[in-house]
Amino acid sequence: MAAAPPSYCFVAFPPCSKDGLVVFGKNSARPRDEVQEVVYFAAAEHEPGSKVECTYIEIEQVLKTHAVVLSRPSWLWGAEMGANEHGVCVANEAVVTREPASESEALLGMDLVRLGLERGATAKEALDVIVALLEEHGQGGNYYEDGSSCHTFQSAFLIVDRNEGWILETSGKYWAAEKITEGVKCICNQLSLTTKIDAEHPELRNYVKSQGWWNGDSDFNFSEVFSLADGHLACCSGRESLEKQGGDVSAQAMIDVLRDKDSGVCVDSESFLTTASIVSVLPQDPSFPCIHYFTGTPDPSRSIFKPFIFVDDVKLVPKVQSPSFGNDDPAKKIPRFQEKPDRRHELYKAHEWARSLLENDQDKGQKLMRIMLDLEKQGLEAMEDILSRTEILDPAEVVDLFYDCVDTELKFFK
Repeated sequence: MAAAPPSYCFVAFPPCSKDGLVVFGKNSARPRDEVQEVVYFAAAEHEPGSKVECTYIEIEQVLKTHAVVLSRPSWLWGAEMGANEHGVCVANEAVVTREPASESEALLGMDLVRLGLERGATAKEALDVIVALLEEHGQGGNYYEDGSSCHTFQSAFLIVDRNEGWILETSGKYWAAEKITEGVKCICNQLSLTTKIDAEHPELRNYVKSQGWWNGDSDFNFSEVFSLADGHLACCSGRESLEKQGGDVSAQAMIDVLRDKDSGVCVDSESFLTTASIVSVLPQDPSFPCIHYFTGTPDPSRSIFKPFIFVDDVKLVPKVQSPSFGNDDPAKKIPRFQEKPDRRHELYKAHEWARSLLENDQDKGQKLMRIMLDLEKQGLEAMEDILSRTEILDPAEVVDLFYDCVDTELKFFK
């Protein structure tokens, strides 16, 4: 059974976070050469009875979908992580359980991330959307763009809004969830729910009894019941770093944790790389905007986090979007993945050049990195200013925000 890629997701709620903010972060560890793009989809209304084509299957569309911004492997429909206009953030983890994941094409965990964001205006609504779709359509299919082998996993999710969060862990259509309202939480590529379960599949306990995995006499511990014999270990290296911040977890503190290679949170191994990262700052006061920082490039220790704020008519950023191959895309043809097209976007290509400079010319590379980090710092300070103002944000001020940050980054690379 393939090992799940070692991604990490974090959230810090007050009293651990600074200024009463909710701070969310994720590193997406994926195959090293996979490209992630950052894409925005506006809110939309849909005809009754219409369908939506996900990565592998078509499902019923809803009448209205929320605006979303997503970081996603560019060959698929769903997303590794993202946010919606209502301040909901969702990220997923591939996990291995004692129940083999299905190779039959169904919804991917990454499709469920996007569907939860498009259809849920709160964290709880997104959770309800995901588990209902899991029940109806199941999860399955290849997690990677690989024609030679089918890599399948179960899914775990961190779902957060301005007020609360949910850790949702699944095995097939069965699931359990824990509600979070304070402190620091982390999920990774192993099950983490134990006996504190606040919602669950109605047949969960009967099912595990019928499989002989739980006798009904002891406390029901989700991880112990569903993990492989040697698979249930504490996995959240970055959690201690965040807890050490006391009540000061900020966007910068979350970025620092995501950049940490020594802890293993920033993955750079033979098979896997952190191919993209996100940090979101959600003020509990709804009169302030949520701010979402995306890298759009691999290895956060060599990338910069650029801010995005939801406003009407937000400017699209083609330079972080991969080329589209339409129906000729090898991911859409059966048999799938018979070839791998070049999916690199403009920012990815420029970042490749910068990475080679860092590796081959240390002086120039370090100088470039200092300039980039200074640029990032200016962005973080400008966003802190927005969150400390008394007047309401003028949308015109940030309609080009993400576009301008990407543009500036590209100019430095050139």
